[in-house]
Amino acid sequence: MPLEYVDDFPGHPFEVRDDEEMEALIESIRESGVINPILVRKKEGERYEIISGHRRKYACGKLGAERIPVIIREISREEAVIAMVDSNLQREKILPSEKARAYKMKMEAMKRQGKRTDLTSTPVAWKLETADIIGQKCGESGDQVRRYIRLNELVPELLALVDEGKIGLRPAVELSYLREEEQRDLAETIDSEDCYPSHAQAIRMRQRSREGKLNMDDIFQMMREQKGNQKERVKIPMEKLEKYFPRGTPPSQVEK
Repeated sequence: MPLEYVDDFPGHPFEVRDDEEMEALIESIRESGVINPILVRKKEGERYEIISGHRRKYACGKLGAERIPVIIREISREEAVIAMVDSNLQREKILPSEKARAYKMKMEAMKRQGKRTDLTSTPVAWKLETADIIGQKCGESGDQVRRYIRLNELVPELLALVDEGKIGLRPAVELSYLREEEQRDLAETIDSEDCYPSHAQAIRMRQRSREGKLNMDDIFQMMREQKGNQKERVKIPMEKLEKYFPRGTPPSQVEK
């Protein structure tokens, strides 16, 4: 099929990156061609959208290829979303933000399908059950799926820090409950003070926000606190330490 007729999937949550994996894929296609055809579904006219194979299409474009082998599937939009998410979650390197968007897309698609009849009628129970089903497919718990989905409530500045590994998943989930202006105040404080919230600090911020008492001064004071893992530590060889303290001396006595 002509490459120009193939479109990316709308709202595709996974970024195609120019990294080592992409370089290896480009080299493989240069030498052997596209061994596994990409999966597409027909749109209006002569257009097709990719369900699986975004990276292969990108690599072909980099190589200047005009055509690409495809398999055409006649499936619904919801089925396409689920298949697209499942195929891309097999990748080795996935950012937390990508998982967040992917899990949310899949949950919404499964909800629109409305094919399950063994669930209670309440939206909350439906959502919880769906998260468990998604988790089973991906090897994660339903709670973990829900944590990732909560990341979609973060402002871009904080979500970027989660992707960079500077804010952990658990603290990020707590911060996702802050109002947008509170999150932006926190992002500004992080930038100015070059420090990142711990899980305990994030919990306190969420509590203060729930009480309507969180402001810029609160955030600043919390972020200025010294965290346990930031205390300065000095390593002393045991043989030197034993000259002054008998073996078995409690750490509290050594610190004095």
